[in-house]
Amino acid sequence: MSQAPSRSAKTRRRPTKASKRGAPSSRAEAMRPSIYDEVTARVIGELEVGCVPWVQPWAAAGAGNVAMPRNAASQRPYSGINILILWATGVAQRFPSQDWLTFRQAQALGGSVRRGEHGATIVYADRFTPEDGTDGDTGEEELRSIPFLKRFTVFNVAQCEGLRAFAADPAPLGLDAVQPLGEQLIRASRVEYRIGGDEAFYAPIFDFVQVPPQSAFFDPVNYYRTAFHELTHATGHASRVGRDLKLTYASPGHAREELIAEMGSAFLCASLGIQPTVRHADYLGAWLTLLRNDSRAIVRAARQASKAADWLLARLRAADAA
Repeated sequence: MSQAPSRSAKTRRRPTKASKRGAPSSRAEAMRPSIYDEVTARVIGELEVGCVPWVQPWAAAGAGNVAMPRNAASQRPYSGINILILWATGVAQRFPSQDWLTFRQAQALGGSVRRGEHGATIVYADRFTPEDGTDGDTGEEELRSIPFLKRFTVFNVAQCEGLRAFAADPAPLGLDAVQPLGEQLIRASRVEYRIGGDEAFYAPIFDFVQVPPQSAFFDPVNYYRTAFHELTHATGHASRVGRDLKLTYASPGHAREELIAEMGSAFLCASLGIQPTVRHADYLGAWLTLLRNDSRAIVRAARQASKAADWLLARLRAADAA
């Protein structure tokens, strides 16, 4: 980890969290392109050519099975923007697995990364508190927390050798399995769920989801994809994950919330073994505008989508265990 720059004895103050938590401080680090800019540019490029990153792994020809990317050593799933990064890398390299490792983890498991292989750069969000003076009234240091992203490199297990065999990614669920699992998730959410009408929506003021009957959908699986989209919206209620849902239609905030719901639905589908799809492709222009105006928007939206999906999956697991 990099250390905070040293100060002279005259100006030195007590060590801050920056020096302990690896905050970027060197000139070389400051000169590197912003991770936010890199990730946003990649997502924009995919959207511009019609590839939606959160459904691309299964829309691509010859794509593998449905799965969330996970760390092969800990079996913990990755979250947020790292899901999109690893999905996109997996598709580009046609990796057959969603298992990933750092260089050292591969060695610890008795294997190694093959010579010449290039890893995927993922990120870890953290915060640090710099020393930037003292409070004039109290003489105490004035501290403010600043978010930053740290880079890590991971390799797919297909890029390694000498490793034990890992469990295969699950195959997509058939319709006979999707229906009961989808119903279980709907019930476990404890969100008021209404069936009827010809439009799917979440009403934040009254806190209920409404979805047309299954007969209104050409593909029965789309009924549950749509339900997951609306349930992701519902997690924004203050009694759940909590997000600002007082949004004006066609505003940047509304486009951001639709982006969260789209990715949240895709994360839920992949976690459950259901092939994701795009529900609101008509928001493509609004998403591009949002991302072009705010390089951090996709990272924030992906983080919120992960929180929403995790909240719903936790309720499903709790219901199964009861």
